[in-house]
Amino acid sequence: MQQGTAAHGATAGTGVIGVVGAGTMGTGIAQCLAEAGHRVVVVDPAEEALATARARVRDGIRMARLFRGTPSAVSMDEALDAITWTQDLRDLAGARFVLECATERIPLKEKIFRELDEVCPPGALFATVTSAVPVERLAAQTERPGQVLGMHFMNPAPLKEAVEVARGPETSDATLTTALELLAGIGKHGIVVADGPGFVSNRVLMLTVNEAATVVQQGTADPATVDRIFQECFGHAMGPLATADLIGLDTIVDTLYVLLECTGDDRFQPCALLRQRVEDGHLGRKTGEGFHPYPAHAGIRSPRPR
Repeated sequence: MQQGTAAHGATAGTGVIGVVGAGTMGTGIAQCLAEAGHRVVVVDPAEEALATARARVRDGIRMARLFRGTPSAVSMDEALDAITWTQDLRDLAGARFVLECATERIPLKEKIFRELDEVCPPGALFATVTSAVPVERLAAQTERPGQVLGMHFMNPAPLKEAVEVARGPETSDATLTTALELLAGIGKHGIVVADGPGFVSNRVLMLTVNEAATVVQQGTADPATVDRIFQECFGHAMGPLATADLIGLDTIVDTLYVLLECTGDDRFQPCALLRQRVEDGHLGRKTGEGFHPYPAHAGIRSPRPR
């Protein structure tokens, strides 16, 4: 693993792309960039996240190639070697574009944007991969609000072609164009929306998940039946509770609290069942159980019947 091998400032002028956060989304995006031939620096202060990151990207490449069926621009080894893993944000001193993939906590994200603004070159562009925090709020932490926008990737990032691109009130035309070109270069397309809490996707989806969980909580239907209604009656590929399990119930709750804070709308208060599942450690696919149980290494397969 290349953890910490980038010396401070060593990336200056090289035009690398930075990723902040080595969780599921951060490693997925790093994989997409590296497979397309970009040099990537991933920063995460958590040693345990970095310890498993390279292996998770390797597994992600194997899965993506199995499901995509199309070759990548580079070999697996080349993609893995294109990613540098580090705990030090100063290793983004030469990044031309940085994607922030930190946990959905507003104070944490604001802190990261302030630090990025100090560390990165004046011309660097910043994208938040937030699912709920308004771009304007994070851009205000920098001296370059015109160079900040939202790029909401869907999970799993290597297998989803569409990205919700949120344009802040000060995002420049040049920033938007560069972001869309970057997405096109990694085989994805952006769908541009205006700024706002949750943008379009999670402003709608989080309410749906919360209400679906409330239906289960109240005993109207079990999780399998709720999801079956959406799949068989509405033609959805996946029901809202299976979708929540894929995203991670901890992320769902964090996102709901962000929306509650940013909108003041009590509908975003996470229901008791959601909070209890998180408290019990049943977070979805990544723990083997959420609203549905999952076999080990379930990948993107369907929930196992109870």
